Amino acid sequence: MDDSIPILSPSPYELLFQALSLIPIRHYLYALFFLWSVFFYHFLEFHFLGDTILRFFKCRVNLIYNPDSPLYHGVVSRCRILHGRYVATPWLASPHLQTCFLNFNGLPPVFTYRRHLFRASDGGTIALDWLTNSDVLDGSHHNQTEITKEDTTPIAVVIPGLTSDSSSAYLKHLAYNTAKSGWNVVISNHRGLGGVSVTSDRFYNAGWTEDVRIVLAHLQQEYPMAPLFAIGTSIGANVLVKYLGEEGEKTPLRGAVAICSPWDLLIGDRFICRTLKQKLYDKALCIGLQGYAQLHEPQYTRLANWEGIKKSRSIRDFDNHATCLVGKFETVDTYYRKSSSTQYIGNVAIPLLCISALDDPLCTKEAIPWDECRANKNIVLATTNHGGHLAFFEGLTGSSLWWVRATNEFLGALSCSRYMHIQKIQERSSSGAEKQEEPSINQGPYLNIAEDGLVAAVTYEQDTNTTTPSGEANQRGPKPEDDVTKRSFKALCRQTKRSVWWLGYIGVVTGFPLLGMLVNYLFRKKQRPTKTSKS
Repeated sequence: MDDSIPILSPSPYELLFQALSLIPIRHYLYALFFLWSVFFYHFLEFHFLGDTILRFFKCRVNLIYNPDSPLYHGVVSRCRILHGRYVATPWLASPHLQTCFLNFNGLPPVFTYRRHLFRASDGGTIALDWLTNSDVLDGSHHNQTEITKEDTTPIAVVIPGLTSDSSSAYLKHLAYNTAKSGWNVVISNHRGLGGVSVTSDRFYNAGWTEDVRIVLAHLQQEYPMAPLFAIGTSIGANVLVKYLGEEGEKTPLRGAVAICSPWDLLIGDRFICRTLKQKLYDKALCIGLQGYAQLHEPQYTRLANWEGIKKSRSIRDFDNHATCLVGKFETVDTYYRKSSSTQYIGNVAIPLLCISALDDPLCTKEAIPWDECRANKNIVLATTNHGGHLAFFEGLTGSSLWWVRATNEFLGALSCSRYMHIQKIQERSSSGAEKQEEPSINQGPYLNIAEDGLVAAVTYEQDTNTTTPSGEANQRGPKPEDDVTKRSFKALCRQTKRSVWWLGYIGVVTGFPLLGMLVNYLFRKKQRPTKTSKS
């Protein structure tokens, strides 16, 4: 009898634990660091490796335009930046890092604006912050006097984004570089921003275009010799495109640029509350709107639901308790639908460049109106794979914004071309009645070429005299429709001649057998009586 006690073999888990305990702790730390880096890389949507490996393939700027667009062939085709690549700053190769860095720092240039307070007819106050070309001349600041009425320097009117004013880093980048390019820049701050109180019962919103309209009319009256251009950013871009669609050919602007527009606010509202990252942006923007409301608490307490504003946790909540009540919208969705600029794109009648980043964490690419932009000959849409929201940092130091350089190059090329828009002034006949508009079949983004080299994307007019924005009469040469009619008549003649020859050829080929049958029938009919008489 064997009295030995059997030895129990260790379990597989014990053996595994013993094996794992033999691995040095630093190796676990390395593995943990690697896994955390992979998670961090994907969570923040880094694209440093992709830019390094595929920079010549993925970093190209994608241009969307109508194949017959005179704006592209005459202006954008000469813009080297728009036909190049955008490569993000390596240590900011993430849309979230770019967007956050822009808002918390942004490395803006240092300068001082010159402020002019404009009072609207409804009592509202708008702060216009100026930076002229002479202010940044030779890199130093000069105390410049007011711009004269005879000044012909182009003016760039900037429309800021949501809760942004002239002190924002991206607007300082834009203003400084545009002024350094030889332009005069004026930032039209939204009501209640820029340190100015709200002096009426009207507040700005994503679809409020009246302030743009009155500011442009004011600038046109004060500086009639200076061509006006506009640059809209974020919500300001949506306001600008909506304004252009509302005004059509009547706008005094010669050209415009829309940067990172949300396009469709209803789609944007669904997007910004989709994931955890978007919800963080939603919360941050809501806090900014609540801060704006606190600056004007007396007005909001009287016009809106102040308790609801304080309890808001998203942009939609704020719009429900504040924007809809002040702007008298039935629902939040009604406000978003009526304020979206997508439905106005087809009516834009001036040269317009639109720039958007496909990884924009605030304005989703799902709202970009690709087909609408392609259908309008006055619009060129430029998209990049990366860039964040209003960021587009470039270079190793991240000291410049790509979209600012692209905007300045486009506006510079447009201002020196014959494709600038000329404001169409509604003329009246001697009886005082307005001239009847052309049928819709004659309306389209065709070009009217004046003797001064300027081109208006307008419909054909009946007379040969137009009025420039400065009030001077401009005598045109032969009307464009005359040339079109002559060319069409000649083409019709050539086409008719070819058609007659083809008809004759077809008639001969198809009629020859029929003619033979007819001759044979007549010959046989003639021979029949002869045969009968002989019988």
